[in-house]
Amino acid sequence: MDWLLACKALILGIVEGLTEFLPVSSTGHLIVAGSLLNFTDEHAKTFDVVIQLGAILAVCWEFRRRIASVVTGLPSRPEARRFTLNVIIATIPAIVLGLLLEKSIKAALFSPVPVAFALVVGGVVILWAEARQRGQGGEGKAARVHDVDNMTPMDALKVGLAQCFALIPGTSRSGSTIIGGMLFGLDRRVATEFSFFLAIPIMFGATAYELYKDWHLLSVDALGIFALGFVAAFVSAFLCVRWLLRYIAGHDFTAFAWYRIGFGLLILLVGYSGALSWTD
Repeated sequence: MDWLLACKALILGIVEGLTEFLPVSSTGHLIVAGSLLNFTDEHAKTFDVVIQLGAILAVCWEFRRRIASVVTGLPSRPEARRFTLNVIIATIPAIVLGLLLEKSIKAALFSPVPVAFALVVGGVVILWAEARQRGQGGEGKAARVHDVDNMTPMDALKVGLAQCFALIPGTSRSGSTIIGGMLFGLDRRVATEFSFFLAIPIMFGATAYELYKDWHLLSVDALGIFALGFVAAFVSAFLCVRWLLRYIAGHDFTAFAWYRIGFGLLILLVGYSGALSWTD
């Protein structure tokens, strides 16, 4: 195994796992990290899909009891059917828009500079959303939905429409759904939990679609590198999800907003100063 390539795979797997479910944009971080590591060829794109699968499996494992409860309760429990319907409704807008705009978005926006702008704008939106929450008397008074099972189909549709903004790399899928959910009346815990569940069909679908298109890029020689990145993403995502669930019990997302703004400005600064030459 090429040890330099293995180190790149390990780094990218950890980056994916730590950023996939935080409101900081995993795609944006992977684009920037891949550019810095000069890991941007066709195999790198397939590698990104594989490590995303590792991250989403970590969520499935963390919520395995809830998922099993919903699946087994579909024939008899109305709340299980309502929850499943809400996930389906929230998934549809991003799938439709993604299929329509995929090529245009990848051609125009999958590079560090557009990602940097999206990071900064997303950070400003998070600061505004948190300030709005405080202005309404805090989360308890602003929110009207305090349990995932109490979400309506209209709540799910609104979150699904918010998720469409995540098609822009650097925006963040989790950030779009969590902040969107909060703006539409979900409390922070419900918005975060629903974002996790919404990630499962979206990421499984995107992974299957990308692997179907690029199956010819998979090779036996690359299995070791792919496996290393997959495991790194699974472990780091699992730890990150558990940490985030504890974090939101007593904190808001302001720290993530300032991180996004600082990181985005840093990317722009080093790019335009000539300190680094970004790889396309």
